[in-house]
Amino acid sequence: MRTTKVLVVDDSAFMRKYISDLINADPALTVVGTAKNGEDGVEQVKRIQPDVVTMDIEMPVMNGLQALEKIMSECPVPVIMLSSLTDQGTKETIMALEYGAFDFIKKPSGSISFDIHKVGGLLREKLKAAAVSRTVRTKPKAGPPPGLPPVQAQSAPITAAKPREKMRPRAFEPQAEEIAHAPSAPFVSRNKSAFQSLVAVGTSTGGPRALKELLSALPEHFPAPIVIVQHMPANFTKSLAARLDSLCRIRVVEAANGQTLEAGTAYIAPGGFHMTVAKDRNGAYQALLNRSELRGGHRPSVDTLFESLLPWKELRRHIVLLTGMGSDGAKSMKALYDDGVKSTFAESEETCVVYGMPRSAIELNCVSYTLPLQDIAPQLLHVVK
Repeated sequence: MRTTKVLVVDDSAFMRKYISDLINADPALTVVGTAKNGEDGVEQVKRIQPDVVTMDIEMPVMNGLQALEKIMSECPVPVIMLSSLTDQGTKETIMALEYGAFDFIKKPSGSISFDIHKVGGLLREKLKAAAVSRTVRTKPKAGPPPGLPPVQAQSAPITAAKPREKMRPRAFEPQAEEIAHAPSAPFVSRNKSAFQSLVAVGTSTGGPRALKELLSALPEHFPAPIVIVQHMPANFTKSLAARLDSLCRIRVVEAANGQTLEAGTAYIAPGGFHMTVAKDRNGAYQALLNRSELRGGHRPSVDTLFESLLPWKELRRHIVLLTGMGSDGAKSMKALYDDGVKSTFAESEETCVVYGMPRSAIELNCVSYTLPLQDIAPQLLHVVK
């Protein structure tokens, strides 16, 4: 049986050894080399030609983001990033996913920590998935800075930042105990809360890059709210929303509990919370968050979001499944399709990083449009309008 060849890149000798031991514990995986910084890692990728790479972000000589960019432009191979839980670490992780990293695992606090064993199983699972994934070559960026690239310096020139309305606090009725720690909603104006369509999107592995492609192609005055579940831990969804908001003409936020939905805004479910769509006492649609049980191993769950749309037959509901492992969202898309929702989209295999979630929906014969990623936004805009 052919084993998956892995290269481990980390500036800590202890971490290189420990991560290698975690990987080699699975007979289907073999560490074929290690590197002490990004520059060394790039050279070893070219020389060893591994199937997958694990990459730390903070390293001397050449950091992980710079190494990732060189690998994806010169010698593409799936890369899994080791991410810190700091605010800066989550921002860098989102950028790494945008640059083409397959996925990431959370690195324990401190470079020497024995609780990394907690992520051993997850790391091995991601390595196996990455080995059979689709890797996309990216164009090298001109003149990369010597340090970590700033967010705005890497942004595509789309439009000038749009003005934001100032928010003021809004009181809500007490919620159930399970949502006691959910982010609370700010006050929003109601002039955008009258809409006839709603878009719901589900995605997982490869999602941040796919969401950037989809959302950045939509106009500022998109005539519907967009509710999104991206499988991602807490803290990372906030950085993802901020990053997408800086790149898109529509507004992108991490959803808050009780937040009124508005046209032209995308709402990303916070990591660790299920998100549903409901109506408030005034009949306006709102996002609700809860910490009920994991569903299919996920919280947030795409199925939970999609199923919450079943009662709202007065809305034209548009359902989208993008790249991702597993089948989350497929059964609930089928339920909506059987309920009369025929505006259902699945990303085609040719552009998916992992052709799991879209394929599951296609196999259930509930997809109206199977399209490559770059064609979804124009068709979505057409059917919404």
